[in-house]
Amino acid sequence: MNSPREYLEVQRLDQDDLVERYAHLVRRIAYHLVGRLPASVEVNDLMQAGMIGLIEAAGKYTGDRGASFETYAGIRIRGAMLDELRRTDWVPRSVHRKVRDMVETIRQLEARLGRRVRDTEIAEEMGLGLDEYHRIAAEAATCRMFSMDELSPVDSEESPLPGDEKSPEEGLEAQDIEKALAHAIETLPDREKLVMSLYYSDELNLREIGEVMGVSESRICQLHGQSLARLRADLADLRS
Repeated sequence: MNSPREYLEVQRLDQDDLVERYAHLVRRIAYHLVGRLPASVEVNDLMQAGMIGLIEAAGKYTGDRGASFETYAGIRIRGAMLDELRRTDWVPRSVHRKVRDMVETIRQLEARLGRRVRDTEIAEEMGLGLDEYHRIAAEAATCRMFSMDELSPVDSEESPLPGDEKSPEEGLEAQDIEKALAHAIETLPDREKLVMSLYYSDELNLREIGEVMGVSESRICQLHGQSLARLRADLADLRS
């Protein structure tokens, strides 16, 4: 029978082996995330945060939670990276304020007109020139308050592990929000819906989407930000 000291040594070696074996997950997840973030975000910072998540996962994993270690570690690695991004939010408060104004304008305008509104109409309602409005729309795409993770109540890559399930009431609320989000995406203007599909389903980057659609990368960024703002506006009443 192993002594407590021998048991701890074996446990430490198992954890070290897990970290070494699955370190590639950190790199893969970091590069997947950084491709969707501003150039100011360093991939090395994400990888450092991800390694901490991997080490914590190796220390906490017991094998009886109904998920493989790779799945469990992926959740913790990605969570650690997102926590780092939230901690070091790169978006100035002035940008958040302008984007919130944009969302509220879209919400009120579409409620009043009963249809999806054009960028020219939104810009006019905000009292802005079209170029200035497009700049704000592009900023909305890089503003973390508009990540799809925050729009959706349940992240597909971060499904709850056994023991982390929501209450029945929380589950029903999440289902309502998921249905509303799905409906909102379906009713987006065709170009914006295509951008969302290519970006989130096919995982193309903005440059690649621009090549597919025959427009510039900056225009795709504007369409992406505008579609995210529409979704936030659509869900505002439900969440309140």
